[in-house]
This record gives sequence, C-alpha cells and structure tokens, in this order.
Amino acid sequence: MGAMDLNSKQRSHLRALAHHLDAVVQVGTAGITDAIIAKVDVELENHELVKVKVSKEAPVEVQAGAEAVALATRAGLAQIIGRTMVLYRPRKKKPVIKLPE
Repeated sequence: MGAMDLNSKQRSHLRALAHHLDAVVQVGTAGITDAIIAKVDVELENHELVKVKVSKEAPVEVQAGAEAVALATRAGLAQIIGRTMVLYRPRKKKPVIKLPE
C-alpha cells in the first residue's frame, strides 16, 4: 500500500489546519532513516497531521524526502513549504480530522 492520495480541496483543508503547528520531527545529517520513519509513524498515529522539517545539512532533497516519508508511512503529503513537509494520516481508531470530499 502506497501513500495516501489527497485532492486539492483536502490538501487546502489540511494546510489550514497545519498552519499553527510546529515541526515534531527533524531530518538531520543522517537523512531519512528507519528511526525517522518510525518517529513520523508514531506522531501521525498520535496527531494525524504533522510537520516534518528537513535541515539544510540533510543529504536529501525536500521533495524526494517528503515523497519517501509519505510512502513509508502510508500518509498523504498535504504540502511542502520551504524545507518543511506537512503529512496527514487518519488514526486507526477514532480519527479526529474530517476531510472534505
């Protein structure tokens, strides 16, 4: 199972919700590691909508890194702003965020 597909209306809704959020995971000089994927996975289950920041020292391009993390966590990529990606995945039990159709 790959990354979640989001339509433009859903991405717009998630961008608005994510505006006030701070990044909960930082990709550093080691790049996208199993530990980063695991941490993002846990944060998505806890919060559904998370920001992940890619540092300037990271050996990965932001777009490629965002796609890799989204795919590995089966999340939807809502947005990339500068070096920050916004990812969404509903909780397995009792999701809180309701997406527009």
